[in-house]
Amino acid sequence: MFKRSKVTDGTGAGQVGIRKKSRVPGVMITQFIETLPEGKSHPDFTRKPIALTIQEGKFAFFKAIVTGDPKPTVAWSRNNGDVSDTSKYQSKYDPNSNEHTFEMPNVSADQADTYKCFATNEYGQAFVTVVLNVIEVGFKKKKADQQNATETVNGDFKTVLRRRFKVVPKSAQTEKKDGEIDPKFWELLLSADKKDYERICSEYGVTDFRWMLKKLNEMKKEREEEQAEFVKNISNLRPIRVNADGTASFEIDMDLLEQSSSIYLYKDGEMIPYTKELGDTMKHSLRRVGRKYIFSMRDLRPEDGGFYQLDVEDVNIFSTDFKIPMVDFLVKIQEVKAMEREDAVFECVISKPLTKISWFGKNLPLEQGDKYDIEVSEDKLIHRLVVKDCMVVDKGIYSACAGIKSCNAWLVVEADKDADQGKKSARKTTKAGGSGIDLQKVAQEQNAKLEKEKEEVKAAKEAEVVAPKPGSDKPADVAPTRSVVKVESDECLTGSDKVVSVQAVSEEIGSVKVTKPEPPPAAPTNEPVVTCGLTDIYCLRGKPAELKVTMNMDCEGIWYKDGEPLSAGAGINISKDSTSHKLTFQHCRDDDSGIYRFVSGDQSTQGKVTVGDVPEFDPDDLHKFSKPLTVRVGQNATFKMPFAAQESLIVNWYKNGTEVKDGGGVKIVREPNHSRLLLRDCLRTDAGEIKIQLKNAFGSVEATSQLFVLDRPTPPEGPVEILETTSSLIEIKWKPPKDDGGSAVTNYIIERQQQGHNLWTKLGDVSGDKTSFRDRNVTHGKKYNYRIYAENSEGLSDMLETTDGIMAGIMILSGPPGAPKVVSASKTCITLMWTPPEDDRGVPIIGYQLEKRKKDTNQWIPLNAVNAPIEDVNYTVKDVTEGAEYEFRVLAINESGAGDPSPPSAMACAKNPNMRPHFKDPEDFIVVRAGNSARVKICYEAEPPPEITWLKDDEPTPPWIQIINSEGMSQLVIPSSKRSDSAIYTIIAKNSVGQACFDVEVRVTDEPKCPGPVELEQTIQGKVVISWAPSPDQGLDDRLYYMVAQRDSNTRIWKTVADRLFTNTYTANNILPGMEYHFRVYAKNDMGLSDPSQSPTWGMNSNKVPIVCHAFNSSHISFERPPSILVPLKVHTPPKGYQVYMTCAVRGFPTPTVSWFLNDQCINSDSNYYITNSFGVCSMYILRVRPKDSGEYKVVAINSFGKAECSTKLIVRE
Repeated sequence: MFKRSKVTDGTGAGQVGIRKKSRVPGVMITQFIETLPEGKSHPDFTRKPIALTIQEGKFAFFKAIVTGDPKPTVAWSRNNGDVSDTSKYQSKYDPNSNEHTFEMPNVSADQADTYKCFATNEYGQAFVTVVLNVIEVGFKKKKADQQNATETVNGDFKTVLRRRFKVVPKSAQTEKKDGEIDPKFWELLLSADKKDYERICSEYGVTDFRWMLKKLNEMKKEREEEQAEFVKNISNLRPIRVNADGTASFEIDMDLLEQSSSIYLYKDGEMIPYTKELGDTMKHSLRRVGRKYIFSMRDLRPEDGGFYQLDVEDVNIFSTDFKIPMVDFLVKIQEVKAMEREDAVFECVISKPLTKISWFGKNLPLEQGDKYDIEVSEDKLIHRLVVKDCMVVDKGIYSACAGIKSCNAWLVVEADKDADQGKKSARKTTKAGGSGIDLQKVAQEQNAKLEKEKEEVKAAKEAEVVAPKPGSDKPADVAPTRSVVKVESDECLTGSDKVVSVQAVSEEIGSVKVTKPEPPPAAPTNEPVVTCGLTDIYCLRGKPAELKVTMNMDCEGIWYKDGEPLSAGAGINISKDSTSHKLTFQHCRDDDSGIYRFVSGDQSTQGKVTVGDVPEFDPDDLHKFSKPLTVRVGQNATFKMPFAAQESLIVNWYKNGTEVKDGGGVKIVREPNHSRLLLRDCLRTDAGEIKIQLKNAFGSVEATSQLFVLDRPTPPEGPVEILETTSSLIEIKWKPPKDDGGSAVTNYIIERQQQGHNLWTKLGDVSGDKTSFRDRNVTHGKKYNYRIYAENSEGLSDMLETTDGIMAGIMILSGPPGAPKVVSASKTCITLMWTPPEDDRGVPIIGYQLEKRKKDTNQWIPLNAVNAPIEDVNYTVKDVTEGAEYEFRVLAINESGAGDPSPPSAMACAKNPNMRPHFKDPEDFIVVRAGNSARVKICYEAEPPPEITWLKDDEPTPPWIQIINSEGMSQLVIPSSKRSDSAIYTIIAKNSVGQACFDVEVRVTDEPKCPGPVELEQTIQGKVVISWAPSPDQGLDDRLYYMVAQRDSNTRIWKTVADRLFTNTYTANNILPGMEYHFRVYAKNDMGLSDPSQSPTWGMNSNKVPIVCHAFNSSHISFERPPSILVPLKVHTPPKGYQVYMTCAVRGFPTPTVSWFLNDQCINSDSNYYITNSFGVCSMYILRVRPKDSGEYKVVAINSFGKAECSTKLIVRE
């Protein structure tokens, strides 16, 4: 129901003015009269105009659809202005779509306003408001900015501060001061998840997390207070991302306090226009689904990257940073065709390293898990998606997205035809798909190209640093390059065969190699300058190391460690050779770690020295880990390796040289003192070398184990070769399985089937080192199929089966049979007969193959297969076309196959022979109810087709009778039959061979009317003559007859005593005195019985003598009394959920009406209570009692003489 309220404004004289609320939010309706006439309605909006934010100079429009009877008129207006100027405002109506459009071509800033749309008819008015926002561009925008700045100087700050945050357009940004944090940093944190805080801080160079969190909490509190002015609730903020269809979007769930609040979209602090119309051509759009707002951007380009923000009025709601990496696909994913239960692989190569790209399947994002493996190469150029255990439902389009670039391809999954029906086929170990080219080679070439570009950029930067500024004789300071020195050690780890292997680049001292960049050429100067500075190095404990500084001239310098001057001694040597200054560690110790600095004049350089060891494994743990692990297919494999806890220790696991990562069927657990690798549901492809690598800044150490996965062997390799075949022997050969399942094949099992039979018989087995078998139990001329299974300790493999039957001995075919003879021919079939071959060549004939050839064609078409022979020497061919001519030939079939064909038969035409007309099983009598249609159907056979004639009582049929003739059948149809249509109808069929006729009696009748009055007369003791007047239909229906039924006072059952009476009298026998008799007479015909005619009562009731009583009259006794309660109700205190049964007894006459009450409320009609009243016993049943059933129950009995009641209490215990 609509909420209504009477108003007086806006209505004319005599109008009521009732405010009503529309089902469309934001629409207000005023109804002019109290009650609307039937079929009439006031105006309403089914589609209201949508708020629009648009750039100045664009085409703006509002659309609305209204309803109402009579049809309402639509008018537009604005709050602050006139819309009568047709050059700026145009109203249009489309009768096809019923849309009213308000257009504003070349919209200007002064047209930004709140607009109203009115729909009016004689019964009411509906109106709605809509906001138009216009974004100024060009000179006007700059002028407005200058005006805002002037207002700020004058102190009118509120008119300038349109937005409450500090991100401003690039054109208005000032130079950033040292230590100042970009405002985008705080806006991103306010909209980000906690898990992204570290990434954002790292990106903006913020390291003081405690200060950041404290300030962020303060800003969040302020922002929430601002948002509460316009928004009720905000949730599910999803940052911007690229979708599979090439668009980018971000989402937010939001409940606005006022649905008319304006929503703005900004990029890098500048407002951008968007549309809410579906299918519009604008780049940015807003779509609302329930409480979810989805902002989309299409036709992505590199310049679309930026900082996007969503505002409601002047309050920021959400911020997200859209970064578009400049990357392209060097190798795109290709279409993959995979078998069911097989893995499918999509792979691509991109132009720049990315740690992750987006994968989509059927427009849905895909993540690492049990179904999908997402792999990335070490150089981050090769990306791979593995769809595991493909099923038919996985078929579809898959795509890869990197930045704004994407590529897609089909995954086609073919059903496994070899799988048993209704059973799931076994998981396959093979993989389908891939790019088909050497991706590693493409990635290496791209890596080389990227390295070359880096070197060129680095050389250009170094040249800029070294080159002196114009007008200055002093060269620029050389900033030391910060890099990590890689160390190589030949020391073997105790109890391990693994050697720490770390590469180095330049000069070697002992076993330490220090990277030494080539100094750039320096300009001649008289001041000392560092041409090659110190770098951070990592030194192995107990090994020598060296720090070296190169100056541009021979000068003195001082070494410092941790700020203290350093002198030679205690394993440290300081030397100088011309411009080269060296600090050498003879045997590095923990005390040598620290920050070393070299100072010469006002020039200095420093580097950090860290002393440590390569990670080590415990010998016992290493020995235990190196033992191979054996599991069966489908089982889990677990590897665990303890190690000493260290800081900055990197643990990697490898399988067959490829790094494995957590996800899918792989679980990696990393603890401070150990790591564990779990491989779930192992496959044969998981077998191989398992390696764990511990790596720190000083080097790496590895430990290796082996994983063996056992399974049944794959089928033996085919095809099966036939080494020998004779009349008594067949020898076959095969190849071993491609995969023995991890354990050696112990033997092969051979089965055989004779062609034409269903039974497979096991012949025996041979040892695993033998791949041939001789079958000596064969019959000459017969063909056999063979199956070979490989068996190992895990079970039997799938079978290898011969593709064609192998015959024992030489093929002996039978001679040709006799030419087929045509026995009979019709339009539907041709019957043939032939004689067996005169020469069967010693091999028994098991049947025949029949072939046909149509006239004027050369192709012989077999009518049966060789493995389904015709066992007799005659056959009826039903696959013929009427009127076509055919010839036939026969081939005899023995164990070797079909023999030579017989000579062809004579041409036979598929048509019926000439035949005199003959009727097939016609009916000679038909009864039809008057008023119904009558249909007489006669089937016949004749060749050529006969001429059909129908007669009615030997006269031509009347015109209203329809004759319908078709092939092999003729019908006579009377659309609405009358009694006068009853007659004998004759059908005559005549052709050139002869003629036939048949008579059909059609009886049109109806249910008969009942006979006339029945009279009874007794002429002889014990017999009664029953007579009746005839039925009115007796003269119209010569098949009408009568039936008599009798009932006596003893049995009181009606029984038929006479039937098929064609007279109007009947004599009833065995009529006994002292009993009553009743008789019924029925008229009956082919349609059924009429209503009965009743006879008078015959017997004692009709001759009864009244008895006169001379006794005194008894007084009248009355049983009427008011209601009374015989047995009252009892108190009940059941627990909650138990059943309750209340009962009481009531009497009274007339029978009183009984009502039940709970707390004075009648419950007779409440379905929670089952109430009965059986002969004064009143009962009420509650199946499961509830707390609300507690209270006072009352039974009230009322009749015309009074009322009685009783009550009790029901207390429900918790």
